[in-house]
Amino acid sequence: MATVAASPGVTHVLEWLGLSLTQGLGPTKTRKLVEHFGGPEAVFRASLTELESTGIQAVSAQSIATGKSAELAREEIAKAASADVTILSLDDPSYPPRLKEIYDPPLILYVRGNPALLTQPGIAMVGTRHPTPYGSGMAERLSCDLAAQGLVIISGMARGVDTASHRGAISAKGKTVAVFGTGVDVLYPKENSRLAEQIIATGGALISEFALGTFAAPQNFPIRNRIISGMSVGVLVVEAAEYSGTRITARCALEQNRDVFAVPGNVTNKNSWGPNTLIKQGAKLVATWEDVWEDLPTEVQLALTPPASPESSAVSTASLFPDQGLPPHEKRILSLLKSDEATHIDELVEKLEAELSSSEIFAALFELELTGKVKQMPGKNFVKSF
Repeated sequence: MATVAASPGVTHVLEWLGLSLTQGLGPTKTRKLVEHFGGPEAVFRASLTELESTGIQAVSAQSIATGKSAELAREEIAKAASADVTILSLDDPSYPPRLKEIYDPPLILYVRGNPALLTQPGIAMVGTRHPTPYGSGMAERLSCDLAAQGLVIISGMARGVDTASHRGAISAKGKTVAVFGTGVDVLYPKENSRLAEQIIATGGALISEFALGTFAAPQNFPIRNRIISGMSVGVLVVEAAEYSGTRITARCALEQNRDVFAVPGNVTNKNSWGPNTLIKQGAKLVATWEDVWEDLPTEVQLALTPPASPESSAVSTASLFPDQGLPPHEKRILSLLKSDEATHIDELVEKLEAELSSSEIFAALFELELTGKVKQMPGKNFVKSF
């Protein structure tokens, strides 16, 4: 069963939670109220007249003064305990330290999984919900490589780039955090239910500032984007159209004084507009994990101890499409394939007829597909590196 606070001595979870559940109060008004009275517990000791004199709405003052807010908090704590959810308040030692630095940090974070993970350095990875194969492949490879270096991969569990980023971290046996735009007990999208289980099983975490049971309201997702960028040391953008929600996260990162990184894309593809524009505006161009690593703060680099991980071949090479350890004929085939363009199998047979038989080519392609280095396209007549 989860605990309400991650560390002993933290006594104000109920008060912070009660304030966060009070009608008419948001994070900014609540912080001003707490500052005015000298602490969250002092707010609940104040009289109705004292509360109303601060200028908050009458409904908010009455909720606090009558004990309704405190009762809502107790009910929420009970629900969280039964759902194995940890509740972190703004003054909890396990609250993400970088998130406290932003203008409007959440008063409360609900956590499923490992709360201690939130204090570790991480990189945010965001992008379109409808990526190209190139975008998905780059997101998964870069997140795998960065997670292998010890960075926590932070993303939003959305379809597309977010999903690929979480999967890349898991494949590297690294850690990843998914920031929800719903309650942490409401999985969205539904098809990522298994991914959520994998994140928790591998020591990761699912977090949200929204109360348990909160459904997938459209306005919640832009709000949660400030958490994705705020928790990170930098934000890496992989494919985003001109009017993508990813722009909100990138803007939040700039406002929060976070580094912004971007993977360049094909200029004729609409999903390349976001990262290519960011690069023109000064974002760091990223082709391999080293491009991110070399711009990390020195204290972050020193704090991370890269594990020796066979899952990420880029630990020992900067190549985007490494072929170390492959038999010569498989290397030869891989050298003829492209990541952003499908190649007809007949074309491979024609180019290699002097070197390999067709049966040897098909056998090699089968082996490469098993290892994830190539992908057969629909109809099995086309193949590409992946």
